[in-house]
Order: sequence, then structure tokens, then C-alpha cells
Amino acid sequence: MPDAHHTKTRVGASEDDMANADYTLVIGTKSWSSWSLRPWLLMRQFGLPFQEIVIPLRTPQSAAAIQRYSPSGKIPALVAGNVTVWDSLSITEYLADAHAELAIWPREAHARAIARSISAEMHGGFQALRQNCPMDINATGLAPADPSAISADVARIVAIWHDCRARFGGTGPFLFGAFSAADAMYAPVVSRFHSYGIDLKGASDTDGVAARYGEAIWQLPALDEWRAAARAEPATDTLGPSL
Repeated sequence: MPDAHHTKTRVGASEDDMANADYTLVIGTKSWSSWSLRPWLLMRQFGLPFQEIVIPLRTPQSAAAIQRYSPSGKIPALVAGNVTVWDSLSITEYLADAHAELAIWPREAHARAIARSISAEMHGGFQALRQNCPMDINATGLAPADPSAISADVARIVAIWHDCRARFGGTGPFLFGAFSAADAMYAPVVSRFHSYGIDLKGASDTDGVAARYGEAIWQLPALDEWRAAARAEPATDTLGPSL
């Protein structure tokens, strides 16, 4: 029987394959934890099998349960043998180093530099969007707490998506053509735009480039898998900060 405060499952592999899997990814409630979604989606898209530990958030036991796995007291955390890596961007870099055979970052140097730059911008920025539109991945018809506060963030994100698609998109549907770490970093934003009905045309997406990119992310089978798991989680009637 799983621990009362978390569940552990295999992801992306059979039971036999998991005998050779080196990774355990510790994440939070799938409905809310945007930071958890990023490395989870990255690993699913690149076919890296892992065991998943889901810690329910916003409970009296959450902090202690997280501290068992993450020295920062925050999630996600990746356990790889005797190494523990915390923070979504650090996990991404660890996996990119460990799996150089995979184009987790774009291969071309210029594209790779831009992908890292926009990922770092996502990691450290867009506070107004986070605060006013916390992730609730299966919700629709939500209203931002302060619509005027998010306009600059939305415009900047649309501009990033337009620029990357124009310069690096090629024939693929993602920011740099093929799926990369940058797409994983922006996937929770796609969820927020969907849940809060954000008007991208009003943010200069008159040609629909950003909307089409968002739809390509939203239709990923792995993201559909995440949403299905989120729907199976215990219901709540409150929204809080997205971890």
C-alpha cells in the first residue's frame, strides 16, 4: 500500500523496463503544480522512463513529505541513484548532460542559446501571470484576479513564441521545430491561457502563430495523460499558488 502522503507509479515503461530505470521524479498535485509538469513532460517526450512520486499539496503533511526528497523543501526533485537534483531548470540541465544523444536543447548553437535564454526568462519571470492565473489544468472559464496586471506578461510571451517560430520553427510545430526543453518550460503557460481564456489576438497574435503553437502543446498525448491523472485527483474548491 502506498505511503499515506504520496503515491508511486511507473511512467513511460513496462515493469521489466523499470528494473533498469535510474530516475525517480518527485512531483506535486498534477492539477496545480506547474513546476512539476515541466520535467515530467520533458522526460515523457524524450522517452526517459522514471518512477513517479506524487505528493499532495496544500495539506498539513505536504511540507514534511516534500522534505524527505528535496533539500530545498520544494518540488520537483529528481533522484538519480545517489544524486538528487531539485528545481525544474536544474533537472533539465542534468538530463541534457546525462543524455547528450537526445536533443533536449536544440543542436544548433544559436538556437540553443535562445532556447536557454527564454527558458531562464520563464523560470525567473512572469510573476504577474503566475499570481493572477494560478494553474488549475483541467479548469476552464476562470477569470484572472487582475486582468490588467497580466497584459505585459501575455504580450511578452506571445512575442517570444512568434520570434522563435519565425526564426527557428522550420517545419516542426514547436518553438524550435522539434520538441525541446523550451517547450516543456512553456507548457504550463499554455494551460493557463486555456483555463483563463486569454485573448492572444489582443496581444498581437493576429496571425494565430501563438494560438497554433499553444494548440500543438495542448494536444500532446503526454499532456493529455497528465490531465487525465489530474482529473483523478481529489477535488478541491480552492486555488492557491502554483508550485
